[in-house]
Amino acid sequence: GEVMIKGPQVMKGYWNKPEETAGQIKGDWLLTGDIAIMDEDGYFFIVDRKKDMINVSGFKVYPRELEDVLFEHEAIESAAVIGLPNPDIPGSEKVKAYIVLKDGYKESEEMEAEIKEFCRQTVAVYKVPKFIEFRKELPETLVGKVLRKDLKEIEARRRGEEV
Repeated sequence: GEVMIKGPQVMKGYWNKPEETAGQIKGDWLLTGDIAIMDEDGYFFIVDRKKDMINVSGFKVYPRELEDVLFEHEAIESAAVIGLPNPDIPGSEKVKAYIVLKDGYKESEEMEAEIKEFCRQTVAVYKVPKFIEFRKELPETLVGKVLRKDLKEIEARRRGEEV
């Protein structure tokens, strides 16, 4: 579930932003936006960000989980996963993976099929990317974190939406 924290060190809210504060502060609790699991020893592990979760017909897909699987494929240098609106099911999304291949591997329909089959061997069928786009590079921050927000904006522009 979502990590919530409480204590004297927690902020009281955002300066002059009551709407944002209302979305993040519930009573004395701060909703961090991080999704975590707790192991049998009581340790918490951050799984992903709530805002990045993909809803596939009511099933939750956490991009980082699928990206971890993709990174295990021998041909993949880098990967990022986002959700695209599913026009057939309002409120639902389809999984799209952006893949950067290692040197020596070629973008092809065969490679796309191989990557999807590789995912099918590890994750539930609804988590397997519906779409794969090969790229030379992914948008990143200065410290190398993939900017999923930029990928979502690219897709929105492709659909003719204002960004």
